[in-house]
Amino acid sequence: QVTLEDSGGGLVQAGGSLRLSCVASGRTFSIDHMGWFRQAPGKEREFVGAIRWNGGRTYYADPVKGRFTISRDNAKNTRYLQMNSLKPEDTAVYYCAARRYDGNYHSRYEYDYWGQGTQVTVSS
Repeated sequence: QVTLEDSGGGLVQAGGSLRLSCVASGRTFSIDHMGWFRQAPGKEREFVGAIRWNGGRTYYADPVKGRFTISRDNAKNTRYLQMNSLKPEDTAVYYCAARRYDGNYHSRYEYDYWGQGTQVTVSS
């Protein structure tokens, strides 16, 4: 079992930055990828980015490429989502998630564990 705790959301003006954190505990050795997803009101939960747990290769959705960066601190079992140049359309609840097996890292259905979510609100 893996437990994820995500944090770092808040209210920021357009053009600003936030850094989200996701701390993993439990059987972290079983994690293959960690992903970030977001869900705006009335919309489907969508893929934001992912990082291979070991090795650190990253993947990003097109709307956030060049603005968002995922990084890691292995000693703390923590992955970060640095969000720069934020836009009002980035407003959503952001979730970190972890999966045990390789596959389609875009698909939320293939993730086994989820954080509770953290609200990000970008004002115009």
